[in-house]
Amino acid sequence: MANGITKVPGILVGRYTDAQNATGCTVVICENGAVGGVDVRGSAPGTRETDLLAPTAMVDRVHAVLLSGGSAFGLAAATGVVDYLEENGIGIEFGGATIPIVPAAILFDLGLVTHRVRPDASAGRSACEAATDGYVAEGSVGAGTGATVAKLLGAERSLKGGIGTASVDLGGGVIVGAIVAVNAVGGVVDPDTGRIVAGPLDADGQTMLDSMKLITSPDFETTRARPGENTTIGVVATNAKLNKAQANKLASAAHDGLALAVRPAHLMSDGDTIFALATGQVDADMNRLCAAAVVCVSHAIVRGVQAATGLGGVKAVSELTTNEVYGRYSMNVDQAARELRRMYDRGSRLQEVQQHIHLFGIIYADQLESLSVQEVVDRAGIPPSHSTEVSKGRNLAKYVQLKPGVEI
Repeated sequence: MANGITKVPGILVGRYTDAQNATGCTVVICENGAVGGVDVRGSAPGTRETDLLAPTAMVDRVHAVLLSGGSAFGLAAATGVVDYLEENGIGIEFGGATIPIVPAAILFDLGLVTHRVRPDASAGRSACEAATDGYVAEGSVGAGTGATVAKLLGAERSLKGGIGTASVDLGGGVIVGAIVAVNAVGGVVDPDTGRIVAGPLDADGQTMLDSMKLITSPDFETTRARPGENTTIGVVATNAKLNKAQANKLASAAHDGLALAVRPAHLMSDGDTIFALATGQVDADMNRLCAAAVVCVSHAIVRGVQAATGLGGVKAVSELTTNEVYGRYSMNVDQAARELRRMYDRGSRLQEVQQHIHLFGIIYADQLESLSVQEVVDRAGIPPSHSTEVSKGRNLAKYVQLKPGVEI
């Protein structure tokens, strides 16, 4: 069953994962070609074939995009993608040859386990052979295998990154999807709630810090992340009809989603790059496409980090205890109300609803100390009587510890 970016008709995704060496690659294939665009925002990128995506360049079709680990070495995996596509007759016919157009971007995962093993041409081919228009795995797989995030205080206080995917159905047959590998210096925030998803660990190794507050505080010295060792790379795709200028605009807008979820983003040590693909099947409003791209990219980033598993001694968010995961950060009434409503809507029966409301009170007990529970409930638009259930959860917090990996 398709999920995320593979809900876009004509898009296939394949991956190669080397968990033993903490690296891998992910390929997004459009067998019939797609109009492509790109926007490189980071100051330490590693890319291939991005110049031909400019509106003034002659080539107007892309047949695949490769996202790879392995730093600059990982660009070699694109050779395997090109070879596979050529053998299958996918590409531009020119001078009697079939020439696949395969832009690529890499992230730095060297040294998490080893710097000796990187994705190569055989890895790119394997990713193509695994390509499907069905379910796309998320977390520590493909290009997200060796990814890490929240590195302002150094690798020893970072958390595991990963790859995630999401989509938006705009109606009228128009779909926008994204897939993103998250390997950022910054932390990760859920833009829908303001909740910290991943932040650099405090000296106690148990509390996540707010990366934005940390880097802008007067006593912060300097980031310990080194240039070229971090990046967030991804693809946003749609079945809408776009020209090259519009595809480039879509890639540019998608970076807003990156900046909503990765905070801070686009730093000197990041190589943030997002590609756009348009398969050209339906007409669509450009403004709506840009907005959907923002949503898709931000959600894909959050999903990728939440689905990650620990590797190379780096913890994943899903492996932390409740206090480690949610840390000590503030929420305003609107943020708390949005999160309460989200959890409320997950219950289909009264008993399930009450359980989710209790869980909300347990998770956000610290934040609720400075808020009016009744005001949070009112703004969430749920029955006023549920304020009692929220308070019950808050009071239970000191006696309860969520199991690692609990889904919220």
